[in-house]
Amino acid sequence: MHPYIEFVNPHLGKLLQDIGLDKRFQRGQGPYLYDHTGQEYLDCIAAYGALPFGYNPPEIWRALHELEARQEPSFIQPSLLEAAGELAARLIALAPSGFQYVTFANSGAEAVEAAFKLVRAKTGKPVILSTRNSFHGKTLGALSATGNENYQSAFGAPVPGFRHIPYGDLAALESYLAEHAGDTAAFIVEPIQGEGGIVEPPQGYLKQVQELCARHGVLTIFDEIQTGLGRTGALFACAEEGVTPDVMVLAKALGGGLIPIGAVLCRAEVYTEDFGLKHSSTFAGNSLGARVGLAVLELLTKDDGALLRSVREKGAKLKAGLERVAAKYPQVVKAIRGRGFMLGIEFVNSRDPYPHSLLGVMAEQELLTPMVASYLLNVERVRVAPTLNGASVIRIEPPLTMGETEIERVVQAVERACGLLASRNTAAFLGHLIGYSRPAALNGAAQPQTVEEARPQPGDGRFAFLVHPVDLDNYSEFDASLADLTAEQLKDLSSRWNDLVEPFVVASTRVVDNCGRSAYGDFICVPKTAAQLLAMDKEQSRREILAAIDLAVERGARLVGLGAYTSVVTMGGRQLLPYTDVALTTGNSYTVVSGVEAAVSAAKEVGLEMATATGAVVGAGGAIGKALAILLSEQVQNLILIGNPARPEKSEYRMLKVAVEIIQHLRTLAGSGRQLAPGSLGAFAAQLDSVPAEDAPLSVWVEFAREVLASGAPLTLTVDSRAHLPRADLILAATSSLEALITPDVLKRGAVVCDMSRPSNVSKEVLEERPDVLVIDGGVIALPGSPDLGWNFGFEKGTAFACMSETMMLALEGRYEHMSIGADLSLEHLELMRGLAKKLGFTLAGFRAFDRPLDPAVWERVRALRKKETA
Repeated sequence: MHPYIEFVNPHLGKLLQDIGLDKRFQRGQGPYLYDHTGQEYLDCIAAYGALPFGYNPPEIWRALHELEARQEPSFIQPSLLEAAGELAARLIALAPSGFQYVTFANSGAEAVEAAFKLVRAKTGKPVILSTRNSFHGKTLGALSATGNENYQSAFGAPVPGFRHIPYGDLAALESYLAEHAGDTAAFIVEPIQGEGGIVEPPQGYLKQVQELCARHGVLTIFDEIQTGLGRTGALFACAEEGVTPDVMVLAKALGGGLIPIGAVLCRAEVYTEDFGLKHSSTFAGNSLGARVGLAVLELLTKDDGALLRSVREKGAKLKAGLERVAAKYPQVVKAIRGRGFMLGIEFVNSRDPYPHSLLGVMAEQELLTPMVASYLLNVERVRVAPTLNGASVIRIEPPLTMGETEIERVVQAVERACGLLASRNTAAFLGHLIGYSRPAALNGAAQPQTVEEARPQPGDGRFAFLVHPVDLDNYSEFDASLADLTAEQLKDLSSRWNDLVEPFVVASTRVVDNCGRSAYGDFICVPKTAAQLLAMDKEQSRREILAAIDLAVERGARLVGLGAYTSVVTMGGRQLLPYTDVALTTGNSYTVVSGVEAAVSAAKEVGLEMATATGAVVGAGGAIGKALAILLSEQVQNLILIGNPARPEKSEYRMLKVAVEIIQHLRTLAGSGRQLAPGSLGAFAAQLDSVPAEDAPLSVWVEFAREVLASGAPLTLTVDSRAHLPRADLILAATSSLEALITPDVLKRGAVVCDMSRPSNVSKEVLEERPDVLVIDGGVIALPGSPDLGWNFGFEKGTAFACMSETMMLALEGRYEHMSIGADLSLEHLELMRGLAKKLGFTLAGFRAFDRPLDPAVWERVRALRKKETA
C-alpha cells in the first residue's frame, strides 16, 4: 500500500486507484510531468490555475535563490515587512484603480476568510451573500459561501450568516437586496465560476453587480483566485469590464507554482482599525511568498504584457479546436465554455447517447467526466480534471506558457476520447484500467440507436424490482461491448465500478394482463455482486438496498420486489420492514410454485414416474427450499432433504421442522379426501400412528418426527449431499451458496435437475460430462402479452424470473402489501400466486439450461436413455 493511502487519505487514495488517476509523479518541468517510470504527461490542470508558468519555472527559483543569497529573513511578524510592502505596492499599481490596501494570506480560502472579516468589521452586518454553484474554498466560512450543499453538509456548513442566489441573475440580486440589504455585509462573486463548471455570466454582469450593491449599501467582493493574474488573458478578469469591486481576493498564480500565498485587495474606506489591529497570521506576508509574488508580476507584465496577449490568442485557438470537436460529436459534447486558458468541455450527462451501456449510467451519475480524465491521462498522456461542482465539465487550464504544439495535442486527444465515447464501446473506453486493448475494428463510431422506453400511464399499477449482478455474465448481458473482456478483466472492472456507482434504473417495462389491466415498473440495480453483498456487515448491506428502495419510491413504486441476494442478506426482507413504508415482496412464493411445476413437467417429459421417484431438495432449510420440499412431497415416493454442511446442528433442527411441516401437510391432504398414490410419501404420512394433536407444541412434533425418521421413513435428512444425491431421480437446488454444489460425479444416471439458484448451484461440467442428465433452470416465466422488459436479463423477449413475475402480478392486482417475507412461506400465499398466474396469464416459459434455451436434442437423448434403463 502506498504511504499516501496508508497514512494520508485512504478514501481519496482508493478512489484514485479505482478510476486510474493514481499516478506517482517524480519530476515536473514546464507543462510536463514525469511519473516514476519516466513516462511524460502534458499537464492541463496546472494545479487549478496555481502554475502560471508550469513546473519549476527558473525565474521563480531565481527569486528564491537571490533571497537565499541575501539571507533575507522570512517569518518576522510583527515588524515592517519589507518584501510584503513591495508586493502590496506593486499589486495596487497593477490592479484596477481604487484599491489602497493589501492583506496577505497563506491560501485562497484564507484570503476569502480575511475578506469576510474585513467587510463585517466595516459594516457591522453579519450576512455574506454568494451564488449557487460557486466555490470559494473549504475552510468553514469559505465553505459556507460555497454554493454546493454536497461539500457542506458533513461539516455543519453553511454556518449562520450565509445566503445564496443564482449566478448571473441580476433580477435575483436586485430582489434580494431590496429585502435584505439591511443585514448583508457583502456579495462575493466569481467573474467566471471555476469549480461551478467554467460558467461565464452575461456581458456587463460584474459592472451592474457593483452598481446595484453600491446603491443598496452592500459591499462587493470579487473572487479572482482562479481568474486573476493572466488566466483569462487579462491581469484581472474584472478589469475587462472596467469595474473595481470594494474587495478583491487573489491566490493560486500569485505563488508562481512554488509557494502558497493569497492576497486581499480593498478600497481605503473598507479598511478599519479593528481589522488592522485584530486580524493577523504568523505566516502571511512572509518574505518567501512576497518575493515570489513580485517575480510572478514581473513575468506577467514584461514586454508590455506579451504573455497575456499570448494567452488570449492561444486560448482562442484552443477553444476553436475544441469547438470543432464538439460540432463533430454533438451527442457527446454539449458545449465549450470559458476564455483564455480557462476553458471547460461540457459533456452530455444523460443516458441518451449511450443506450444499454455502462457509459450511460456513468453519465447519468456524473461519473463520466472522471473517466474521461482517466482515459486522457492513461491513454493520451494528457492530464485534465473535472470541475468540482459542475460534474459534467472537464477543465482545460494549462500553464499560461503552453505552446502551439501542445494545443494541437490537446485537441487531438479530446477528439479521440469523444470518438471513442461516440462508439459506445465501454470495454474500449475503460480498457486502460483493466489491461484490455481494443481491436482496430472497434475504433469506428457506432450507428445511432433508438431505444423506445416504457412510460407509465394513468391507472397503471406501480412496482419496482431490485436486481444486482449475480455473476460476471450479467455485465455483458446489459452492456454487449463487455463480452470481449476476459473473466479476470470483468472482475477487475466490476470491483471498480461497484464501488463508484449508486443504485440506478437499469430498465423499465409496462405489463398488460389477460384481464386488460396494466402495471408499470422499474428494474433498479443495486451495484454490488452477490459476493460483495454477502461480505458486507448487515448495516452496510441494508443501507445499500434501502438506497435502491428509496429510488424506487421516488419514481412512484408502491411495491418493491427483492431480487436475488437483496432478499438473502435481509433475511427475506424482514430486516428492511422497520425502515421503509413501501410494500415488499421477495417473489419467493411464485418462485416455488413455478419451480415445482417446471421440475415435475420436465421429469414427466422424459418419462420419469413421479409416484416411484426419489426427490431431493438441496437447501431444504431455507425459505424457498422448505416450500419446495413441502410441495414436492405430494408427488414423490422418497424425499431427501439436504441442509447446509457448514452448520450441521442448526441445519438438522431446521430440517426437522421442515419434516414436521411435510407430515402435517400430507396428513391434511389425506384428510381432505385427496387420493395419494400407494407407496408414496403421502400415503406413508397418512398411515402414521400416535400422531400428536394438531395444536401440540413444536417440541412434541419435532420429537415425533425424529421417531418417524428413525423407523425407516421414506424421508431422509442430511447435510452430506455427496452421499445421498446419487439416489435422487429429481433434484431441486435452492441455496444461497456461491459455489457449484452439484457436480457430475454425484448424479444418478438419467437424473433430472431443476436449478433455482442464482448463481447456479450446478457445475457447467455437468453439461459437458453427463449427457445422460437433464438440467433445467427453474423459475422462468412467460409474461402475458410478451412485453419488452427493457433489458433481456439473458432471456428472450417477454420472459422473466418468477420472483419478478410475482411482483408484477401483485401490482396488477393492486395488492400493495408485504408478501413472501421471511423464512416461512405460507401455503396460502403459494396457492394465491398459483391462482393469480392462471388468472392473469403468467405461464412457464420454454425450458432453459444454464441461462440458454434447452436444445431439443437433450430431451431426446435423456428420454431415450430412460426408456433403455426402464427396459
